[in-house]
Amino acid sequence: MLIDRTHRPWFVGTMIALAIASAAYVVYAFLSVSGPSGGSVPGLIYGSLGSALMLFAGLLGLRKKFPVWRVGRGTSWMRGHLWLGFLSFPLILFHAAFRLGNGALTRALMVLFIVVFASGILGAVLQHFMPREITERLPMETIYEQIDRVRGQLTDEAERLIGELVSALRGELAGADETQRTIAGTAGTRTGVTFASATGADEGVSLALKDFFDNKLKPFLSQSGSHGHALADPDESAGVFRQLHIVIGKNLWPKLEDLESICEEKRQLDRQKQLHMLLHGWLLVHIPASYALLLLGAVHAVIALRY
Repeated sequence: MLIDRTHRPWFVGTMIALAIASAAYVVYAFLSVSGPSGGSVPGLIYGSLGSALMLFAGLLGLRKKFPVWRVGRGTSWMRGHLWLGFLSFPLILFHAAFRLGNGALTRALMVLFIVVFASGILGAVLQHFMPREITERLPMETIYEQIDRVRGQLTDEAERLIGELVSALRGELAGADETQRTIAGTAGTRTGVTFASATGADEGVSLALKDFFDNKLKPFLSQSGSHGHALADPDESAGVFRQLHIVIGKNLWPKLEDLESICEEKRQLDRQKQLHMLLHGWLLVHIPASYALLLLGAVHAVIALRY
């Protein structure tokens, strides 16, 4: 979610509410004889307001599960989730008088709340900057759900190109260019000209190329990530293809360049997957901690009001 000018009213409103709540807390703490407490009237007000804002923030998950419900726009819910969730943190701190609490339940609640707040801030920062980073650094970005399918297509395309290269290196006319085919037609009639020399045939190089595909290129393309693989590093990959350019004739270099482009696209797919996991990985902490916080918060409220 990009934090742009549409967030300005939410930001201003949040800052005003925070300023009022802070000023009221200072007065309350100064006038309180025994010090601020969560069980006092002001403390209960802060706790109730903070809990209400947490509950609203938690309802975003329900809103996402039922997008057909016409209860406000999704973007408004997201902005409210961000800014009201942010505001709930100082209100709960005012309720707790900036203490973790005495009992195990209250301490667990405060620790959970800190985790939820910190992971939420991290998520907001990531979602603001990461999409732009992905767009700038990954010009070949694809739909995330299609990455595995695209990787399979790259593998098939690479196998086709390798097959054409191997055919050409074995002297098959289908893999020769027009000049080579013309010269090959004179094989046996001109001194020193053979069919193999005319077509640039080299059985040893063709076998090495096939081995390169089976043991390096195909495993790199077909596996997700391929961390530590030589072709996963741009510099090492460039070195591998420089060696191939040396032993393979210039007429076949365009196919090598296509293979190099395929490797670069695969590296970008791997990078996109890593960035996507980073962009959404914080939710693995934030969501479970949020639900646990709401549940324990309800238990805390019942116990506090009853006893």
